[in-house]
Amino acid sequence: MVKLSVVVPFYNVQTYAPDTLRSLAANAREDFEFLLVDDCSRDETPRILARAEGELPGARVLRHERNGGLATARNTGLDAAAGEYVTFLDGDDWLAPGYYGQLLDVIEGLGCDFVRTDHVQCTARARSVHRVPYGRRDVALDPRELILPADRSTSVDYAFAWAGIYHRRLLDDGLLHFRHGLRTAEDRPWIWRLHREARSMAVTGLLGVFYRRGVASSLTQIGDVRQLDFIRAFDQVIEETARDRDADRLLPKAVRTYCAIISHHLGSIERFEPPVARKLRALSAAALKRMPQDVLKEALDSMDTQRASRLRRLRRRPVPAGVAA
Repeated sequence: MVKLSVVVPFYNVQTYAPDTLRSLAANAREDFEFLLVDDCSRDETPRILARAEGELPGARVLRHERNGGLATARNTGLDAAAGEYVTFLDGDDWLAPGYYGQLLDVIEGLGCDFVRTDHVQCTARARSVHRVPYGRRDVALDPRELILPADRSTSVDYAFAWAGIYHRRLLDDGLLHFRHGLRTAEDRPWIWRLHREARSMAVTGLLGVFYRRGVASSLTQIGDVRQLDFIRAFDQVIEETARDRDADRLLPKAVRTYCAIISHHLGSIERFEPPVARKLRALSAAALKRMPQDVLKEALDSMDTQRASRLRRLRRRPVPAGVAA
């Protein structure tokens, strides 16, 4: 029986894939499987993965004929997963030796649906520890209670799918798949759904995932139209949260977070090409008009002057007919 399935998407990461694969080898066990999803890479990544399939215990390569993006690649891995537990890794990140065995011990010891972990962020030679924004550790909790408060960073703002481990019952209940085709912010509706619908979770201080920042091919570094998928991602958060039994309590957090992300992108709009910048403004203005207006007003009133002013100006902006994310 497979104890742990590790879903690892790869796309044009020939420079980093060998490090990722070596770290997986340092975590291999006979009851672990590594689902290596090649999202139609055009560099040497397919050759590197083909070699790994024969050398890395438990490895299986799943290939896309067309590039689908990170969300779709993760879904391909989830569809093939046989493990009692599931986790994720990105194809340009790496792990400490033996980390997955330790993480598995934590979730089995606590008996909860999922566990969230801290991680190490790596930018060039710099290293910094980033922690789940919740203080209690190694105790089973109600995930719903970690969504709030609205005006502080909480567990749903720490959206990295690879920073945790998940029981298979979440997969069987339809909670682990990502929205097909989302090319950025795919973790946002996913983490909100987990917190609303899973029964139990825990936070642990275990460090073992090394998250590589500043990769030139990463969408966080590229100002193209794919970045605008955050609109579709947060629209989904708002729509699903509005249907929740605790919508009155949770919507202020969802709306405030959406506003903060819009403001963030507008604040660095110079990195986008002019047509994409125009589309960003138009889509963001339309998004503000779709939000519950009473909740939006409260959110803007609670924000700092610079961000609130930027968003209020955008809110007054006319939206061209036919604008959609």
